[in-house]
Amino acid sequence: MTLIKLLVDGGDMKPGPAVGQKLGPLGINIGQVVQEVNKATASFKGLKVPVEVAIKKDKSFSVKVLSPPTMELLKKELGIEKASGSAEKIKAANASIEQIISVAKTKYPNMLAADFKAAVKTVVGSCVSAGILIENKSPKEILEDINNGKYDREIQQQVTETSPEKKKHLEEHFAGIKEKQDAMLKKEETEKEEEAREEEKGEAEEKK
Repeated sequence: MTLIKLLVDGGDMKPGPAVGQKLGPLGINIGQVVQEVNKATASFKGLKVPVEVAIKKDKSFSVKVLSPPTMELLKKELGIEKASGSAEKIKAANASIEQIISVAKTKYPNMLAADFKAAVKTVVGSCVSAGILIENKSPKEILEDINNGKYDREIQQQVTETSPEKKKHLEEHFAGIKEKQDAMLKKEETEKEEEAREEEKGEAEEKK
């Protein structure tokens, strides 16, 4: 049996050159594989999903879907296009603990985590470098809260629904942070433009 590993767009795999190079030499119907993969990954639309295609000697095959990378799931759950490129300075989102639990629930079957609480902590850890706040706090503070048992009920019951009131509160808190970030970035941009103008002015005077 041959095992082929692919990273595909959920529900939207295309029979491109990269797929052809891997599957073509094996003599199986690429169109059928694409169809089966898209059917199996339909629930992960808009995400990059790792899949394994097991091909037997008689050219029959089976598709196994692995869960998408944690960051992909977080982006989808929080409705953001990308993580922060500068996590300390720029925050990308403000998640609820329920949203973190939702991502952990999807990832848990493919994780090496000892238990579900450990899986939740792993997802929280991914938020550190991504610049994602949780419950208006830094992920490191949330890890302490989890260790202290603050969210034991939500984790044990695997609560994934955020109440509208909480959602609104988190959004309002993040809107205030974003406003300050935007103002800071605008100021930095203006300062850079002024520096560039001063440099140009200096160079022009030197040439005289």
